[in-house]
Amino acid sequence: MKLKTLFVLAGMFIGIICKGQNKSSIPSINEERKRLESNGMLVLGSWAVGNIVWGGIGASRTTGARKGFHQMNMYWNTVNLAIAGLGYFNARRHQENKGLWESLEAQHKTEKILLFNAALDLGYMAGGLYLKERGKRQQKNQLIGFGNAVMLQGAFLLVFDGVLYALQVKNKANFKPWMDKLSIHANGLSYKIKI
Repeated sequence: MKLKTLFVLAGMFIGIICKGQNKSSIPSINEERKRLESNGMLVLGSWAVGNIVWGGIGASRTTGARKGFHQMNMYWNTVNLAIAGLGYFNARRHQENKGLWESLEAQHKTEKILLFNAALDLGYMAGGLYLKERGKRQQKNQLIGFGNAVMLQGAFLLVFDGVLYALQVKNKANFKPWMDKLSIHANGLSYKIKI
């Protein structure tokens, strides 16, 4: 119970100190994480809208594998647009002031999601290759077109998630001054303050 109380008091103390900081304050680091997320969703949404329009026009003017390519781009990006919309509104939602621990957890969670997504993106590309090869074996142009589209979308998402991950890692570096001042000992928690 005493240890839990100590952690709560230390967290409150660190939260108060964090508000007094300027450039690398905890709220500004959190705000940057959210800004990166919302801007990323705007990029994803723009890509989706462009692909839906391009896919609709292309599907109405082509046949065979090209038609399948444009159709899959439309289908795929309908889902991307929904994800981008939900992600944007979630990122823009007002957030409560978080302390150091909660902020680090949120940052870590964001990075883990991006890495997980990158692994999925590789899976999408492999799935697209499979569809394309299956279409060739079965002489089904629509499958070939679908495969090409899924590989394109997977490649875009891999680059997208990779760039967002790199930007989030750069943002996480702003926690370093806070972490350098924090020490955890067997007897408790300490925080170094310059007076």
